[in-house]
Amino acid sequence: MNTLSESVPLTPGRLRLSLVWLQGRLRGGQALVASVPTLWLGLFFLIPFLVVFKISLAETAIAVPPYSALLDWDGAMANLQVNFGNYQFLFEDSLYLDAYLNSIKVAGISTLIALVIAYPMAYVIARASPGRRLVLLSLVILPFWTSFLLRVYAWMGFLKKNGVINDLLMSLGLIDQPLTMLQTDFAVYIGIIYTYLPFMILPLYSALEKLDDSLLEAAEDLGCRPLQRFWLVTVPLSLPGIVAGCLLVFIPAVGEFVIPALLGGSDTLMIGRVLWDEFFLNRDWPMASAVAILMLLFLVVPIMLFRNAQGRKEAA
Repeated sequence: MNTLSESVPLTPGRLRLSLVWLQGRLRGGQALVASVPTLWLGLFFLIPFLVVFKISLAETAIAVPPYSALLDWDGAMANLQVNFGNYQFLFEDSLYLDAYLNSIKVAGISTLIALVIAYPMAYVIARASPGRRLVLLSLVILPFWTSFLLRVYAWMGFLKKNGVINDLLMSLGLIDQPLTMLQTDFAVYIGIIYTYLPFMILPLYSALEKLDDSLLEAAEDLGCRPLQRFWLVTVPLSLPGIVAGCLLVFIPAVGEFVIPALLGGSDTLMIGRVLWDEFFLNRDWPMASAVAILMLLFLVVPIMLFRNAQGRKEAA
């Protein structure tokens, strides 16, 4: 028996249904891909944030854990006890405000200096030949192969009075007695800039490496001098890398604890050190949690507003 196969005519209605079905499949795939980072952020950011926020609303107690419960059960009744006194005390005691402001100052200056140092380094790497570029990038990433704590300890050996730097300066006859560099703000800046410099170089390199050379040639044909071409073409096009690098350096530098504790003096006041003292010395977990929540809001909210404004500007 012979069977005749008929082709189904493609009407506008069937074409529309096919497009709707295809769009649904694409949206389903996009939702599946987006669910992975969403789940990751929910597990490792949102849930810990809510736990810390809950502790910040409790009261200090001599118990394990050292804070009171928010819900107090009395038979079948549940009493909610919320304490906002920790946040009120943050604005009443000048210690916390001074720690916040000093942390922002140290992080801001360190970020600016890191940008000035990293930009020419990233530019040279981006303009190097492929073989040299791989070697230079390896040298930038090489410090990550060593423990962060060991690198900070190494700077203690460099900066102390009988360290490498003072011995070198005295052997050259530049100084008569050792300089006091360790346990100063200068040592803190050195440690932060050295530690976070690769986080500034890599985003800058990524932006500069994508730079279209034809734009530079066009600017040169229009009469731009090398310095004008750099400020009018290279810097604006590398602005996304500048913003990303500054955020990657500034945010962790604000809450830095290890570097100020090892390289800074006893009068070095940063919010990371205040957090440590509240958690482990004073055993005041609710106050430490309030400090952490407020620090997070100070950092995240302005960055979110900036990113939304930048997104609206790009969309416009």
